[in-house]
Order: sequence, then C-alpha cells, then structure tokens
Amino acid sequence: MARISGVTLWRWLSADALQPWRHRSWIFPRDAQFAEKAGRVLDLYARTWDGTALGSNEFVISADEKPSLQARRRKHPTLAPGPARPMRVEHEYFRTGALTYLAAWDVHHAKLFGRCELKTTIGAVDGLVEQVMTTEPYRSARRVFWIADNCSSHRGDKAAARLRARWPTVTLVHTPVHASWLNQVEIYFSIVQRKVVTPNDFTSLRELEERLLAFQVRYEQTAKPFQWAFTRVDLATLLTKLKAKEMSRAA
Repeated sequence: MARISGVTLWRWLSADALQPWRHRSWIFPRDAQFAEKAGRVLDLYARTWDGTALGSNEFVISADEKPSLQARRRKHPTLAPGPARPMRVEHEYFRTGALTYLAAWDVHHAKLFGRCELKTTIGAVDGLVEQVMTTEPYRSARRVFWIADNCSSHRGDKAAARLRARWPTVTLVHTPVHASWLNQVEIYFSIVQRKVVTPNDFTSLRELEERLLAFQVRYEQTAKPFQWAFTRVDLATLLTKLKAKEMSRAA
C-alpha cells in the first residue's frame, strides 16, 4: 500500500489552486451615500474640500476609539526571550479590567493625540476633541476637519452640531457605514495592537494605560504621514466592480 508523509501532503495542498481552508471576509457597501461620503474623506486626504484646496491653516484629523482593551495579568511571570528562544507567556490569566483608547491623528503633519477612558462616551470623545483644539496650531486654525466613524458618541448631525457649538472651526466628517478602512487612525491602531497590546500581559489597567501613552509619545517622535494611495479613481473602480458582482448575483 502506497504511503505519503504528512509534510508531502501539506506541500501538495498548499500548492493547489483551491485552498478551501483559507478565507477572507468582506461586505457590500450598505450605506446609500457610500460614494459621496467616501469621496469627501478621500478629498480631505488629498487636501481638498468642495473642490477647493485646503490652506496652510486648515487641518485634517482622523479620530476613533479602540474599545475593550483588556489588561490580563498572567498566572505565572512572562519569561524574557533568550538566544534561539522566544518569549514565553503563560496561557492562563486573571482579568484586571478593560479600558478604551481614544486617538486623533493629524493626517498631513503626523501629530498624535490620545487618552484612555473606561468607556466610550460623549464626554470621552469631547475630551479628545478639547485636547486637540486647545493646542496650537489647531486652536488658531481656520478650519479643522474631523474624520470619524458612526459610533453613537459622535454619530450624525447632532454630534456635528454639538462639536461645532463648542468649537466653531470644527467640521465633523463621517465615513460611510462599515468603512473603517477609510479612517487613517485605524492604521495607527493596528500598530498599537502589534507593538503594545500583543502579547497581552499587564498587571493592571494603570500599567496598560501607561504603556499605551508612552508608546504614543515615542511613536510621534519619528512618525511620518501615512502614504495613502487610495483615490477617488480607485473608489470608482471598486464600486463598479461591486455593482457588477451584485448584478450577477441577482441575475
């Protein structure tokens, strides 16, 4: 009876055109104003608004919150890495609470602001906005555009009016529903996830907060604007492709 090794079988499967164990999740745009909202965000990244170039005293802020960051205290101390040996982190842990990390990223100047709160609330969001808007050059700016998603603490016209009443130079710009990938601060959050939160080994919420804010300071010292390449042309191509797929499904 012929036999093959498991390594050989795995190599054959990995080289095959069909790999059913792999998957990617995706979602059709569900926002009726997807193209319009996404276009406004992309225009701001290209430093334009309503067809007019932004001036030197106008700024674009990308803001969001990273909620439910747990502080997990391991049941046995983590072992530092050694020669040819990775760090060893105990699998079991005690939960010591969770917090929300709110951050605001100046898209074109690589300035970073952040704070930690126990929950995402209107007060927490307003605190982040105040943190930015009381700092120069934003305090004296002609306009400051805030790009944000549709979280309940800053959703819709009501939130836009609330912020404008307190800060007349602020214009709140919402991304489309289910389009967090259009918000540049998410890139920073992915860096935080890899370099700060993983592996999750914190003795307390205070230690987690101190680590987040210390990394923020260090990151900003060498930060550069993200090289955003997705444009309105790419957006039109994407929507055309999705429309074709939707029509083929309906046929």
